Amino acid sequence: MLAAVYHGPEDLRVEDVPKPAIGPDEALVKVSNANICGTDLRIYKGGHRHYPPGAVRIPGHEVVGEIAAIGEQVAGYEIGQRVFVAPNMGNGRNRATVSGNNNMDPDFQAIGINLDGAFAEFMRVPAPAIRQGNLMPISEAVDPAVAALIEPLACVLRGQNAVNVHDGDVVVVMGAGPIGILHVKLANLRGALRVIVSEPAAGRRLQALALGADRVVDPVNEDLRAVVLAESNGRGADVIIVAAPSKVAQETALDITAVGGRINLFGGLPKDDPFIRFDANTVHYKELIVTGTTACSTYDCLRAADIVNSGRLDLAPLITARFPLAEAAAAFAAAADGQNLRVSLEP
Repeated sequence: MLAAVYHGPEDLRVEDVPKPAIGPDEALVKVSNANICGTDLRIYKGGHRHYPPGAVRIPGHEVVGEIAAIGEQVAGYEIGQRVFVAPNMGNGRNRATVSGNNNMDPDFQAIGINLDGAFAEFMRVPAPAIRQGNLMPISEAVDPAVAALIEPLACVLRGQNAVNVHDGDVVVVMGAGPIGILHVKLANLRGALRVIVSEPAAGRRLQALALGADRVVDPVNEDLRAVVLAESNGRGADVIIVAAPSKVAQETALDITAVGGRINLFGGLPKDDPFIRFDANTVHYKELIVTGTTACSTYDCLRAADIVNSGRLDLAPLITARFPLAEAAAAFAAAADGQNLRVSLEP
């Protein structure tokens, strides 16, 4: 089968590799669509801790496909069934996994991260994923490229649950990349009163406005605080989601949050420069809640899959380019160009 195989930083080779063999408690998925996300770009650049020097592996963890083979011990699925595959698996014994947070398990495994992933014609689904419910049926009415967005939507859902986005909230999303746009769309679905997007790139601002933001702000040339106060009748933002790896954005969030506001530090900072100036008195006197979330659990994916299957959230505009697997190099270039939201590989 064809696969895009990581051989080192900026060395992704489309090559012929053996089709994965499966055990009696595993499944084989024929990949329909596998989307390229920011984590995949970091892997490609050699900046991911699970791709150390010498690693040779197939990336890809946003995936929808059809079940091509099932082990004799696997029940509840059918050959030809369309499924989304949640990527993260815990070891089943750690407290994190038992509590439903398998993404936080220190011994986690993840498809496309420390296991071979979806940038291939076929992908093995290991036994722990079968046992933990990572295979989720997808309606035939849903574009499989759109359904592959369930994984980032699940991450966004986890972030918004942490700050309880609900009806009547004034929400500020900092960053208008694909994750920021997903935050905009989900906040609207949850009944936000106003959604304001702060984004320095003009093209991204236009995309955000077209895809559901009520107001966009250029934080470099506009007074973000003044805009937020004007849009919230002077109280500030009820919720701020920092969906960009920006120290300035994280520091600014405290200043523009309403009394009793909630902040989610969704985007991590570079590991070699992770510290910000944090005014603890602002948190104290405004009674702020500051949270962080990372990745998604299988349960987050299940809830996101329910939303996508329902058809209530239109994610089709986020798929802005599609490439055959043989053109993986061009697909990665498109994913990194700052113009596309999500690029999908179609093996």
